Amino acid sequence: MRLIPILIAGLLIVSPAVAGSVPQEAPRELVYGSDQLQRLDFYAARGATGPAPLFVFVHGGGWRQGDKRNATGVEKVAHFTGRGFAFASVNYRLVPGARVEDQAQDVANAIGHLVAHARELGIDARRIVLSGHSAGAHLSALVATDPQYLKRAGLGLDRLDGVVLLDGAAYDVPAQRAEGPRIMQRTYAQAFGDDPARQRALSPTLQAAAPNAPAFLILHVDRADGKRQSEALGAALRGAGADVSVAAIEGRGLRGHMAINRSLGDPDYPATAVVDAWVDKVIGVRD
Repeated sequence: MRLIPILIAGLLIVSPAVAGSVPQEAPRELVYGSDQLQRLDFYAARGATGPAPLFVFVHGGGWRQGDKRNATGVEKVAHFTGRGFAFASVNYRLVPGARVEDQAQDVANAIGHLVAHARELGIDARRIVLSGHSAGAHLSALVATDPQYLKRAGLGLDRLDGVVLLDGAAYDVPAQRAEGPRIMQRTYAQAFGDDPARQRALSPTLQAAAPNAPAFLILHVDRADGKRQSEALGAALRGAGADVSVAAIEGRGLRGHMAINRSLGDPDYPATAVVDAWVDKVIGVRD
């Protein structure tokens, strides 16, 4: 039985989509720290004639697995770069060798590195969307609600135009420890420990008092804990004055959880149009 959470965490990483051959240039790997995992893959916007807005993506994997390459999906990268975005997929240090606090700081530092090198990368550092899937959604939400991480990277929360969260379920860690699936409790215990104060500090829902990033799109599939946690985070952020949209995307359980990452960017996948419309609203990028 101890193997089951490991298998599930591995599935949360999600392999790249292979259906359809979408031309995409190889990424440029950038180093934002001294650890081997403090690296990101950068893809330039296709056909850009000036500084491009930036879409930053944070992979999942239960805080202890995952990689910047196997979490993006070829259609996701090609879709956003084709819409005029530069795209960055971030690696971060993993539990148990690093703490979740370190992972959130890695995400913030990666954004700081991209902003510092915006001119040479052709980025418009005034237009940034942060996104993540699963554990990456949790880390993205934490960076977007607790200002300490971006502050240490020399940035403010106002640097983010918006945040797109894909089927996270640990936005309120104490609630997830109490009510979440039993099969994932060992993963949560390893990531968040048993100290209630630390669990609260690492809970975006409990850090949602202003200031926060200005706008959030929170997507979930038909998964009881994901729906419950997404709606609670949305309510907390609205109460603090953020512009929040929470939407359900078709797909059930683990299969739907995998698909929302793997298929984003596929024009036939429902979440693609939802994300595009929301991004158009908050950042002004159109086909």
